[in-house]
Amino acid sequence: MSETQFTPRVFSGIQPSGDLHLGNYLGALKRFADAQEKGVQSIYCMVDLHAITVPQKPEDLKRSTRELCAGFIASGIDPEKSILINQSQVPEHAQLAWVFNCVARMGWMGRMTQWKDKAGKNAEAASLGLFAYPALMAADILIYHATHVPVGEDQKQHLELTRDIAAKFNHDYGVDFFPLTEPVIEGAATRVMSLRDGSKKMSKSDPSPASRINLTDDADTIAKKFRKAKTDPDALPSEAEGLKDRPEARNLVNIYAALSDQTIDQVLAEVGGQQFGTFKPALAELAVSKMGPITTEMQRLMADETEIDRILARGAEQAREITAPILKRTYEIVGMVG
Repeated sequence: MSETQFTPRVFSGIQPSGDLHLGNYLGALKRFADAQEKGVQSIYCMVDLHAITVPQKPEDLKRSTRELCAGFIASGIDPEKSILINQSQVPEHAQLAWVFNCVARMGWMGRMTQWKDKAGKNAEAASLGLFAYPALMAADILIYHATHVPVGEDQKQHLELTRDIAAKFNHDYGVDFFPLTEPVIEGAATRVMSLRDGSKKMSKSDPSPASRINLTDDADTIAKKFRKAKTDPDALPSEAEGLKDRPEARNLVNIYAALSDQTIDQVLAEVGGQQFGTFKPALAELAVSKMGPITTEMQRLMADETEIDRILARGAEQAREITAPILKRTYEIVGMVG
């Protein structure tokens, strides 16, 4: 089996679940915008097929998909430089997923941590889609022959499964057709934690609105949430080691570092010795300066849904120029006639 040289290509997807927050921005959207300037072709996807693995209100899903697209663009993703799509408009995703359903093993799927967490003790009542969706995720990536995927720590297991599926397909059919995609994990705040509990990830499902900064929050709300963020009584340390066992302090410093494009050490060299009464207002001011323009641009885009739909339709056309030949060759390898 010969070694194939795959063209560098980045793919990543986010579920359109509504209420985008600071964790989505720092953990994904900002990093995507920064990576866009590196000259590697990038595809960013609103994974609406994944969203329906759990019940959705149709109108909410439509709104959330458009809002996510607006969030991508407002965060700096340029549709002229990157391909922006919603998953259901590119049918090759689902078509390749069926092939991968036949490659992946039940045991692999059953070991997925997120399946265990989401299905819980009532797995019999969970949808088949929820169980099988890691194969769709693998198809999302490999239908583009993507070589790199920016992921958070909680998605590493799914990317490992993607590599397993690619390797098994290649082995079973004696080809070197699908790349073994590499994860890209970088940045100071790849995992943003709750403002009320530094041991929990920032999430829209947290019942407390004070736990997160939404991308739609106005300046006063952002400032108020940071002022009330949970901290401890000690001053900030001058070195990163001093943040050990201080989850709330570490989270706020991580956020400051990510928003200001600095390392943790650079931030602590600047603010070490400060009390939170001084640091939190500075963090709030920084966040407002960075997030305010995003909020304003999202509002502008959401006021013109036809423009969002046009961008997504154009993205689907561009995507299918890549995906259609890859699916056709997959079918040929498997032995399908057509």
